[in-house]
Amino acid sequence: MALKTRGKFLRYKEQKIETTHRVNDQIRITPIRVVNFDGEMLGVIETSEAQTVATENGLDLVEVAPNEKPPVCRIMDYGKFKYEQKKKLSKNTKQHQTQLKEIRLRPKIGEHDIDFKMKKARDFLLHHDKVKLTVMFKGRENAHHERGRDILESIAKSLDDIAKLEKMPGMDGGRSMTAILTPR
Repeated sequence: MALKTRGKFLRYKEQKIETTHRVNDQIRITPIRVVNFDGEMLGVIETSEAQTVATENGLDLVEVAPNEKPPVCRIMDYGKFKYEQKKKLSKNTKQHQTQLKEIRLRPKIGEHDIDFKMKKARDFLLHHDKVKLTVMFKGRENAHHERGRDILESIAKSLDDIAKLEKMPGMDGGRSMTAILTPR
């Protein structure tokens, strides 16, 4: 199907709708057992009667148990039913993809700032992400690499209950020291 708009054609993708349930006019067997939208049993009635009841309520007649004698149909909002099924299916298949989050520090960082960064690292680890701790050195700070190593080791020790040290603190390049923590 194409629409012409100002000399350009817009093409609509045909969506395949998988129908596992017969709906409204697709139900040809008569009589059928009908369940109301409230869950009450209406009994065994003609298909045309059930369709009129469904349309009067602004709902659809959906065949839910086609193999029964007589087949069981339910009056419901079919669009809402399909949406909830799709949502439930996508909820079950979603998986978290582990990411590497980086937290940058300096050797002259204050205690409160370290606590704040540890809290952020804890959040990342609880969300099942890896955390890369980086201490960056500038100028005269390069003479005090042990201070950076102490900071990284203290953070790793305080997060030991939820994380394990994947990479020990070590120099990367010439101006930064890193350590990597993974969730337990």
